Amino acid sequence: MLTIGDKFPEFSVQAVVSSNPKDAFVGLDNQTYANKWQVFFFWPKDFTFVCPTEIAAFGELNSEFNDRDAVLLGVSIDSEYAHLAWRQQKAELKDLPFPMLSDIKRELTDSLGILDKKAGVAQRATFIVDPEGIIRFVMVTDLNVGRNAKEVLRILDALQTDELCPCNWQKDDATITVD
Repeated sequence: MLTIGDKFPEFSVQAVVSSNPKDAFVGLDNQTYANKWQVFFFWPKDFTFVCPTEIAAFGELNSEFNDRDAVLLGVSIDSEYAHLAWRQQKAELKDLPFPMLSDIKRELTDSLGILDKKAGVAQRATFIVDPEGIIRFVMVTDLNVGRNAKEVLRILDALQTDELCPCNWQKDDATITVD
């Protein structure tokens, strides 16, 4: 699995950016959001139970990520057509403010090392990537356990200070200074 300090891999995928089939599909690659912080979060499958709770939670915090010059990018191994159908059928996903990337060939999932060998799906992984394309945070949870979107935002805040941040540090808290 790629980890802290590794370069995020190159990719080129289709993504869904709206619930309207006329303008839903766009191509995205590793250069689309160059020079921005990027938060990639992977879920195992569309039309499941834990996944929409996480996706909706990230959607609710999208403007806060944007305020930090960060882009949210949700990814699963499902097709862009499955993403569109799910957005159309699930009320909390209908107006998502960030793209849902389709890694149907499993190339990105595999290159990151997060393809679950037993289930054949993306593990529930999160990567924070800095503007230079370097992975600065990685978290992977069990397929059955959802993550905390507010904690991912807190970690982004801490990384952006470029300072030492103590346990339970929150934005605007003092950082640690070493004399």
